Amino acid sequence: LELERSFILGTREARWRATIAHRFVELLHQKTGKLTRLYTQNIDGLESQCTDLPREKVVCVHGSMHRAACEMCGEEADFDEFCDDVQRNIKDISGQDPSAPPESTGIPCKTCTYNAVKPAVVLFHSSLPEEFFTRANEDIPNVDLLIVIGTSLTVAPANTLVCHVPPTCMRMVVNNEPVGIQLGIDYGEQSTRDFFARGYCDDVFLDLICHLGWLSDLEKFAEDLPESSLSLLRNRQSEGT
Repeated sequence: LELERSFILGTREARWRATIAHRFVELLHQKTGKLTRLYTQNIDGLESQCTDLPREKVVCVHGSMHRAACEMCGEEADFDEFCDDVQRNIKDISGQDPSAPPESTGIPCKTCTYNAVKPAVVLFHSSLPEEFFTRANEDIPNVDLLIVIGTSLTVAPANTLVCHVPPTCMRMVVNNEPVGIQLGIDYGEQSTRDFFARGYCDDVFLDLICHLGWLSDLEKFAEDLPESSLSLLRNRQSEGT
């Protein structure tokens, strides 16, 4: 936990902020009600800042730093209480927090009492959450549009979602370069189901938000956007688009 202390506390403080791409997913649910699920491989928990995106709509494939659980019994811990314990019990190896203890002590689970409460992230070679497999089996057969956002599509089993959707499902890839060719995504001119939106995620989704007429809805989140996303939004507003 010493190595993760700054990341854990920074997550609670929203030191890093949800981007335009995150807000697009939130607006998609809010404006249309057609979002089946967001499957994210990121562990930063930024989607939790999207308060109009229900938790049951999100599957954190590799877990999330915004959640905590006991590694022994699996009991989920209150995240704010966990952060308080981290601040009180865990040494700050960066030396930036004078209130941190000189030595670390464990954080006990309220259920099994073992000092095993940690961020609910999937460690290397560990099994993925059962929720991933359950939700995928429920969702994939009925998907009519799959949007793949900013990923190399090289990490299994999450990458296999693109080849398990029905053959009638349209697939949109938002990325700086083509990915998933080995999984059957077709970037050829004759492709009838795959669309490649080349570019940075925020740029692409800002364009899409404008085309959908949702810019005024995005503007409500302006003060909560990271500086890079806010700059894009301000430039778009100055263009009057």
